[in-house]
Formats: sequence, structure tokens, C-alpha cells
Amino acid sequence: MTNAAAAGGPQAPSPGPAAPVRRLTVLYDADCSLCAFLRDWLAKQPQLVPLELVPAGSDEARRRHPGLDHGATLDEITVVGDAGQVYRGGAAWIVTLWALREHRGLAHRLSTPSGIRLARGAALAAAKWRGAQWGGAQNRGAQWGGRGYRRADGWSYDPSWGWTYNPPGCDSGTCTTQ
Repeated sequence: MTNAAAAGGPQAPSPGPAAPVRRLTVLYDADCSLCAFLRDWLAKQPQLVPLELVPAGSDEARRRHPGLDHGATLDEITVVGDAGQVYRGGAAWIVTLWALREHRGLAHRLSTPSGIRLARGAALAAAKWRGAQWGGAQNRGAQWGGRGYRRADGWSYDPSWGWTYNPPGCDSGTCTTQ
């Protein structure tokens, strides 16, 4: 896995030793049918590097990675390496494929400048598909209001502001925190 893939852009790898990746945590949107399908697919694949599949924004994700912007992890695929490496978007797809025995060669091909553009395009296509599916979000405890998206767990999305979190029962904004 090159540093160019980790950065998400077509850059030359930086010299010097990098921490080996021995385990990856894939943060996925548990309310997204595509994400759940890919989670199930990943769990069945022979892995060279163990993948831990954790719902993005969950208590478990927050406990494991307190320094992450957990709202952003719901916005795009995020993968975290055991030494603190953070991969987002296309780079996250590439490092996840790199962890799989039967797809490592593809990951190496995608880590080239032209491959990274392809991986970024795949990540954007998945995000667009997810956005189109939000229209049916009501049956998953979420509400789609045309321009925004609100989930029953307190997360909401507005294209102008991005993801925000308002704990359930605190709609007035006057909740006390512990």
C-alpha cells in the first residue's frame, strides 16, 4: 500500500519506513444496504490482513477511535490501521482490497495514479447510490426531507452543513450532558 493511496491522491510515496499494517478496522454505515452487502462480502473473503467490520458512528467505533470525526465516517468509507493510519474514500477501498488474499494484486494496480482516480470514482459512485437510496430510509428509522436526511439515532445530514449529531430527545438543543 503506497502513501499515495493512503493520502487519497496521486502522489509519489514518501521515503522512509512506514508502520506495518497488521489489522484494519473498516467503518461502514450499518443503515446502508450497499454497505451491509459489502460488509457481508468482506467477511467471507480470505484475508491476509484481518479486517474488523464496525458500524460507523457506533459506540464501539467511538471507543476504538476517539480522535476520529465520526460524522465524517458516516459520510464516506473510512478504514483505520492498527498503527493509527486513516484511509478515506478511494484509498479506503484500495487498502481494504489490499487486505484480501484474492484482491491484493488489484489493490496494487489501483494504487497507481490512474488507478487511484478509478478508485475515487468508484467511491463517488457508491456515495451517489447511497444518496439515492435515502429516499427509502423511512423503513430504517430515518427520515428524508428532500434536501436533508435524519436518522432515528440522532445523526442528520444537510448538504449545506454535512453531518451533525443531536442525541434523541434533545431536539430543543437544551439537553444537559453528563
